[in-house]
Amino acid sequence: MTQQIFNENDLPLAELEKIGLAKDGKIQMNAGTLQTLLTGRRTEMIRLNNLSMDSFHIAELDAKLSIRPDADGKLELFLHPIYKEADYPEFLTDVEAEELQKGQAANIWKIIKDDEGKPMDILVEYDPETREFIITDTEKIVVPEMVNNEKLNTEQKERYRKGKTVELPDGTVIQFSGSNSQGVRSNKLALVASIMIDGGISYMLYKGLHALFGETVDEKQRARMSPGYRQALEDLRTQRSTKPAVPEYEVKNEYSRGYSRSGMSR
Repeated sequence: MTQQIFNENDLPLAELEKIGLAKDGKIQMNAGTLQTLLTGRRTEMIRLNNLSMDSFHIAELDAKLSIRPDADGKLELFLHPIYKEADYPEFLTDVEAEELQKGQAANIWKIIKDDEGKPMDILVEYDPETREFIITDTEKIVVPEMVNNEKLNTEQKERYRKGKTVELPDGTVIQFSGSNSQGVRSNKLALVASIMIDGGISYMLYKGLHALFGETVDEKQRARMSPGYRQALEDLRTQRSTKPAVPEYEVKNEYSRGYSRSGMSR
């Protein structure tokens, strides 16, 4: 699940202006893309036009975007274009990398050493759109307390954090995904998640969700919502009427931290 971790006022406006997504100090992107960036996730694929970077000009580029703090805490913009070939991290075996690239595995859970030599649990995924391996620190995954008014138990939360599927009593199945803009896949087109923010429960509506990895898509079944979803949606509407800005996440095609070789500044 996703939660805003960056402030819009801290976005790197100069870098966004170089790719045509800001002008005269004002952001020029749709609300969905902006929200995705502020939650620290990668956007959907975007077509960028007339890019001016360093001493060269690019007429057109298809890429995903993300931001993250540099060593001084200043937000830096990263572009994730379509690479000619994938370059996988050294802690993956050839077999593991091939499984991810061929779509034989949704993700691979690993324990590696961080920069200080301490053990760190990570999930590794592959983004076939950009041909990148995506690495997620599992400690930074926000696990929902409830989905569609169904409370997740300790085992389910641990499964979710490790990238495994979690099935709820109402038939909804969810799985964390670091490779798409919403951070979750499901066998349903929509769901309402409840997460803890600042000691209180907040409801988040997710629409247009990506299907589960390797799932045969039945759109009618994916669109069929449970009574728990409808009740959670009512709870969200009640919260929205008493509190401002209840987050709502929806995939929008705008064509319309990976293990990454990308970045506006190098």
